[in-house]
Amino acid sequence: MTAYSIKNKLFQVWQYALSIINYLLLLLDYAYRNYLCAMKILMVCLGNICRSPMAEAILQYHANKAGLQWTVESAGTNGYHNGEPPHPLSIKIALQNGLDIQHQKSRQFTAADFDKYDKIYAMAKDVKTAMKQIAKDKFKIEKTALLLNELHPGSNQCVPDPWSGPEKGYHETFEIIEQACKKIVQRQVDK
Repeated sequence: MTAYSIKNKLFQVWQYALSIINYLLLLLDYAYRNYLCAMKILMVCLGNICRSPMAEAILQYHANKAGLQWTVESAGTNGYHNGEPPHPLSIKIALQNGLDIQHQKSRQFTAADFDKYDKIYAMAKDVKTAMKQIAKDKFKIEKTALLLNELHPGSNQCVPDPWSGPEKGYHETFEIIEQACKKIVQRQVDK
């Protein structure tokens, strides 16, 4: 066997080992996201570019800070912005508050989300109605809540949609969402 063929064989073994490691890492990630995390939460708004991306980042931050093993994601009911990043003002306000949401991509809410998530928070009543229409017989009322009912139980208030408004509205929306997210985390920590 020549030095070249030995080198070539070692390279093939190395590539095979790396592919096995990569596969194992994917399995670990899947297991964590689907079985090991204590809670999987979905934040839902209309387009998944303003409110729910901020809510995803805020709740994930506070859950991590409290040591909770939660996975938080977001979606929108209309699908108009699928694959797009959050609105530039949502990104800006999140960054000003130490959260980077630039990597997030909008996706549409699906009926299958009721099987994947333990809790689904709607940002507004019309969003919850759209979730019912999308999910049809898969809709599970016990998994669904309006986010602001965490702050004001039974009030059925909506998180204001800052889309197409001035930057001030994004600040206000961020603050409201953060109050609700802190309440969710605190309630879990106090259990």
